[in-house]
Amino acid sequence: MAKTPASVWRNPIHFVAFGFGSGAVPKAPGTFGTLAALLPWFFLASLPLWAYAWVLLLSFAIGVWLCQRTSDDIGVHDHGGIVWDEFVGLWITLMAVPMQWHWVLLGFVLFRLFDIWKLWPIRQLDARVGGGFGIMIDDVIAGVYAAVILQLLLFFFN
Repeated sequence: MAKTPASVWRNPIHFVAFGFGSGAVPKAPGTFGTLAALLPWFFLASLPLWAYAWVLLLSFAIGVWLCQRTSDDIGVHDHGGIVWDEFVGLWITLMAVPMQWHWVLLGFVLFRLFDIWKLWPIRQLDARVGGGFGIMIDDVIAGVYAAVILQLLLFFFN
């Protein structure tokens, strides 16, 4: 992974793109970014479903801009420390999930697995789509895959 740029601590746009600093850890920044995304999720989870969906859409749109801007500024496309995409991906995974530790943990694990495995079409999109949209879309799809599995498990076992 490329070195964390000092601008993460000075530039508020970079700070948010780096998951409020969580993506600056030297090992497994995606996992730490996903962990950091849990804190705002606890607040999001209390919103009505329609409001949660609007926050997701807005977070995605802002994320495209944040990731593009940060990537351009630091000169590294999809720097491993840019974890705003993990925030949005996890929030997609945990949409309409009960706030019970075992479901949240399972959602976390499923999202990380899909983000790491990069199943079709995630790997292809990751390789072919550039810019902020490219940084965001693979985690959005990983979040959708994880959400579908999690919702099926909730349906059958909750």
